Amino acid sequence: MQELSDFITIDSEICFGKPCIKGTRISVGDILNWLSAGMTPSEIIEDYPELQEVHIRAALAFAAARDKMTKVFVYEAVA
Repeated sequence: MQELSDFITIDSEICFGKPCIKGTRISVGDILNWLSAGMTPSEIIEDYPELQEVHIRAALAFAAARDKMTKVFVYEAVA
């Protein structure tokens, strides 16, 4: 697969800075929500013909990469 930056862009002027598929206003979150709601990649592409299967795979890879970077910090209040 190519670099995620070939397909995903983050621009504060587009969709409030949410990660989007380059050249569209379709966010990674939109794609993830459609997939989690049960849509198949083919159905998504049928509804949004500007997308290709590689865009959907890039959205999934972006989410997986972001999840790897997520750290949980536990805050314990000192009494």
